[in-house]
Amino acid sequence: MSENWATAWTASAQGPYPHGRETAQPDLSSVFPNPDQGAYSQSFRMIVRPDIWGTQARIRLSNAHGTMPINFESVFVGQQLMSSAIFPQSNREVSFNGSKKVTIPAGHWHTSDPVELDFIKNTEDPLLAGQKLAVSFHINGRSGPMTYHAKALQTSYLSDQNSGDFCASEEEIAFPYSTTSWFFLDALDMKMDKPAKVILVFGDSISDGSGSTINGYDRWPDVVARRLNAKYGNRVSLINQGIGGNQILGPQGDTFPEDRLGGISALDRLDRDVISMSSISTVIWLEGINDLGFSNASSDDIFDGINEGVKIMRQKIPGVRVIGSTLTSALNATTSGHGRRTVDKHRRTFNDRVRSTDIFDAIIDFDEVTIDINDGQLRSEMVPNSSIGGPGDLLHPNRIGYQAMGMAVNIDELLGKQN
Repeated sequence: MSENWATAWTASAQGPYPHGRETAQPDLSSVFPNPDQGAYSQSFRMIVRPDIWGTQARIRLSNAHGTMPINFESVFVGQQLMSSAIFPQSNREVSFNGSKKVTIPAGHWHTSDPVELDFIKNTEDPLLAGQKLAVSFHINGRSGPMTYHAKALQTSYLSDQNSGDFCASEEEIAFPYSTTSWFFLDALDMKMDKPAKVILVFGDSISDGSGSTINGYDRWPDVVARRLNAKYGNRVSLINQGIGGNQILGPQGDTFPEDRLGGISALDRLDRDVISMSSISTVIWLEGINDLGFSNASSDDIFDGINEGVKIMRQKIPGVRVIGSTLTSALNATTSGHGRRTVDKHRRTFNDRVRSTDIFDAIIDFDEVTIDINDGQLRSEMVPNSSIGGPGDLLHPNRIGYQAMGMAVNIDELLGKQN
């Protein structure tokens, strides 16, 4: 009988720190004085919120954007209490191929052995919804460039450089520094008693949550996840592989990190961020505005790129449902070239193709619920930034906008069911 592993949390490996699109990142210059050299003999405590819960977990550590092997040791998973503290007697040591340490070469990632979550007594307990795990690991020696997901919108914690190994400790004192990024950790699976379905959101900053609130979990995928959990309980997981600034078609793989803050192209990261995840049943793809805004691509260009990606996913994930999405307005946006009328013209043409094509199993019309039909911009109440304040940029919806997007999704249709 096959094991029922399902991915419960993800954070796409965006690039080497600090070359990403961060939100409300504290000043980490004293923690990582030289980003090219990275971490040095220090401990990380990454806080993550699984969307479903199982009897065992396994984590994936990534050195996808590194330039040298990294020695990870003293890896633990426990239930977060608050801040960087862990619930007493919940911290469990994680192994890799039976060893308490693992060396990951540059450009690679490694999945751990299963670890028992024996501090969870009932995986169906509705009170687990929203609970978080603390994944701690110590880097022995120098890491070199650090693979990270810039826009976590979740506070995690770091120790001083060369301060020792504190991963087994359940106390908070050894992790004095906070970060709003996730470092090295890019996936967490749960072992389920019965097969679970996993819905993967694939896209850019609109899915990554730019403009939503820190620690608020009010991106549109979070809204959909809560709706799924309310209806289907611990049987459906929604994971988010959005990257702020990501493009479908570019940039080229040899582009310098400082010139690809949105990570490698969506087509280039399909295998790493979609195909390799566990129990994927549905992919929602919302992307293309950055190709129009950054690269002057046409609506035909981005639609052709999505068509290519859909074919790859259907070939490599038999039976997968692929859900297409219209692009929300960026007209008059203050970011880069997104606000131009030529971009909006291509966006509207692309949306018309999404609404009429037969390459998807279903579509979600995000444009319809966010656009002001009088001026073609985002609706005024959806513009002010929810994370850092200010007037907003007319590209990224705020908490109100993401709520509207999340409520526009037919959750039964995601699973291939009829209302």
